[in-house]
Amino acid sequence: MAEATPKRRPARWPYLLPLVFIAVLGVVFGKRLADVEKGADPKAIPTVLLNTPAPMLDLPALPNFGDDVTSADLKGRVTLVNFFGSWCVACVAEHPVLMEIARSGEIPIIGVDWRDTPEQGAAWIRRYGNPYTKIGQDPKSRTAIDFGVVAAPESFLIDASGVIRYKQAGIITREDWRDKIRPLIAQLKQ
Repeated sequence: MAEATPKRRPARWPYLLPLVFIAVLGVVFGKRLADVEKGADPKAIPTVLLNTPAPMLDLPALPNFGDDVTSADLKGRVTLVNFFGSWCVACVAEHPVLMEIARSGEIPIIGVDWRDTPEQGAAWIRRYGNPYTKIGQDPKSRTAIDFGVVAAPESFLIDASGVIRYKQAGIITREDWRDKIRPLIAQLKQ
C-alpha cells in the first residue's frame, strides 16, 4: 500500500491582502483628515513652483484679441494668469467671477487658451465675454506643462517680480476671491 501524501493547506496570505489594502487606505484617509483638521485646504493641489519665478511665456495671441503674451507681461505688477479652454465646463462656471474681477480693475488677468484651436477659443470668448487683458494660445499644452497645470481652470497669482505666489486649482469662487486671493493681492502690492 502506497503512503498517502499529506494534504497541503492552501496559503493564507492571499486572504490577508484585502485587509492590508483596507489598512493602508485607512492610514491615508486618517492622515488626510488630520491635515484638514489642522486647517489644510482639502482641495489644494500643491505646486513646486510656488515662490519661484514663473516659467517663460511666449504665446501667440488669440486672433483679434490683442498682442502676444510674453514673460514681460508678468513683470512690474501683480497679475493673475488663468488657464481655460472652450471644452472646459468648469471654466464656464468660473467665468462670471473672472468678469467681475476684470470690471473691478484691481488686477490684470492674462488668459491662456489651453488645448483649443484659435477658432474655438475666439468663439468661446465672444460667447462668454472677455475678462483678459491679453489671451495667449497654448494648443499643444507646452505652457500648461511648464506651469504644472493638471486640469482647467487653474490660475496663478504672480507678483510684480514675476514670482508665483499662489495657485488656485479649479474654479475661483467669489469666496476664494474675497477670502484668499484679494487679500493676497493687497499684501503683494505693498
